Amino acid sequence: MRLGLDVSGGDYAPQATLNALTMLIPEFSNGECIVLFGDKQTILANIDQQWLGSGKVDIVHSPEVIEMGEQPSKAFQKKTNSSISRGFDYLRRNLIDSFASAGNSGAMMVGSVYAINTIPGVIRPASVVLIPKVGGGNTVLLDVGTNPDAKSDVLYQYGVLGSSYAKFVLGIENPKIGLLNIGEEEKKGNLNVQSAYQLMKESSAFNFVGNIEGRDLFGEKADVVVCDGFAGNIVIKQIEGIYWLMRKRNMLDDYFSRFNYELYGGSPIIGINGTVVIGHGISSPLAIKNMMLLSREIAYARLHEKIREAVSSYGQS
Repeated sequence: MRLGLDVSGGDYAPQATLNALTMLIPEFSNGECIVLFGDKQTILANIDQQWLGSGKVDIVHSPEVIEMGEQPSKAFQKKTNSSISRGFDYLRRNLIDSFASAGNSGAMMVGSVYAINTIPGVIRPASVVLIPKVGGGNTVLLDVGTNPDAKSDVLYQYGVLGSSYAKFVLGIENPKIGLLNIGEEEKKGNLNVQSAYQLMKESSAFNFVGNIEGRDLFGEKADVVVCDGFAGNIVIKQIEGIYWLMRKRNMLDDYFSRFNYELYGGSPIIGINGTVVIGHGISSPLAIKNMMLLSREIAYARLHEKIREAVSSYGQS
């Protein structure tokens, strides 16, 4: 298993990404290797040299950096020696099993869609986050920003993608799929959401349990909650804001401490032909470590293959 990491990505790179290795490498088993994409001299000057002979670290010299403020598609095409561009090239050629970065999220999406490509039959890929449940475990929320204007057929297909993630990555045998709405009733919401409800209600592709209100995200009504990227992004940003307010006011308990983004590491992009995880721009070494462990978990699950099978079997039925 070879896991790719963009050393140059993130507000605190390369220090944060390289400091994460001290926590990450001891958790690797024999046959597992982290492939570092970044400036080789910078990497060599900041890592334990013993790692290079252990078989757990490999370096791909990638001197260019796609900065946060650059136009993603132009930078991806122009900076072919950047850490992000080279990482996707390696993933496309199956030289690594996953690729993760806390860098330019737009460039990561460009690489996901145009270098790795969407799975045949998938209309739009989605980004995923986990929301802690009060009773333990997590709710899978998608999409959280990739497609702000997702139509009803895309929302329906998110049910397929989210169900696969919950089943094969989280180990939930028959995940309950809900649709985020302003009420539980079937006729609530805008026309797009109502149309999506009908598609999901009539489908045998997943276990649809109906509309889910925002207050139910933290309970047991659903294991997966589907929404467009506009609503999903507002939800996670509000949750993040509440976490930081409670932390600042010293009001965190065991449950609310689980909302710390560092514990989850990043947001997987699902519906593409590979394993890609995008980390928060402010990622700390702990967040980077957990981003890589999440990448490993998804790669071992062969999630993209499972989604390909699910989409092929159910399509829009």
